[in-house]
Amino acid sequence: MVCSNCGTEIADKALVCFRCGQATVAAVRKPAPKPSPFRGVLVFVAFLILAAAALFLGRAGTVDVPPAVRWAVMAVAVALLAWRFVARRR
Repeated sequence: MVCSNCGTEIADKALVCFRCGQATVAAVRKPAPKPSPFRGVLVFVAFLILAAAALFLGRAGTVDVPPAVRWAVMAVAVALLAWRFVARRR
């Protein structure tokens, strides 16, 4: 095989050229994509909303809070945790 960069004769099973260091095959792994610049802001806003909901529900003993509101806050919390779990596994 001939190196595509410098033209040196190299072994057929070589991964890189011994003279110039050029790879002879395509990379197996791709670099990780850059995270979105708004991702951190989105997580921060979601946590602020959950914190405000927690403060609101903390007063639930003194104020009558409809059960639908409690279930909605719990659903948002579970959805946020699931989203974070899935995002970390990628």
